[in-house]
Amino acid sequence: MKVGIIGSGNIGSALALYLVNLGHEVMIANSRGPETLSEVAAETGATPATVDEAAGAKDLIIISIPEKAIVDLPENLLSSSEAVIVDTGNYYPSRDGKNADLDGGLTDSEWVARVIGHPVIKAFNNIYSASLASKAAPAGSPNRIALSVAGDEERAKQMVMDLIDQIGFDAIDGGSLSESWRQQPGTPAYCQDFDRDALASALQRADLNERAANLAQADEQARPYF
Repeated sequence: MKVGIIGSGNIGSALALYLVNLGHEVMIANSRGPETLSEVAAETGATPATVDEAAGAKDLIIISIPEKAIVDLPENLLSSSEAVIVDTGNYYPSRDGKNADLDGGLTDSEWVARVIGHPVIKAFNNIYSASLASKAAPAGSPNRIALSVAGDEERAKQMVMDLIDQIGFDAIDGGSLSESWRQQPGTPAYCQDFDRDALASALQRADLNERAANLAQADEQARPYF
């Protein structure tokens, strides 16, 4: 596949390395320009690119930037794309600023889809970057870490789930994009390195009535790292 990754942080870089190793053509971009990506390119084998170039990938585009940066993407950058677009981001008010739409009930990725004008698949948001980079395992391995994938387009969701399995993790269906709050910060399914059964159980234990409290607690815990 031809893949574009917008965001060269820990998640974006880890995914770039996996995808290059799987034989895909990967471009990676950040807000500072391709000239700042020589180290990432050397470590992952991905090709440094502008944001516009990465957004032109025809098969898969991964957005791995803070929520506050979504609104800074060029207008209509992705609205006409025919690629599957994956959002890996999470909303943290102390980093991203208060967002009335998200505080009002939209899931993180519903909001991203609205801003960029294109459907998205929610994935790779509920695993620590260190676990993503180092804990891949062959299919069938005991305690293989599972990742949940939410979205409204079944073909796109299945493609991402298949890719997760190829990378080295189990994938489970996390439901529609409106259900992706179940894998957002503070929920039982967030960043626990669960196997398939434990993750499925955690997703079901999530309580919508506790969503605001869960986010507030997660935001307070993460505040020192922003």
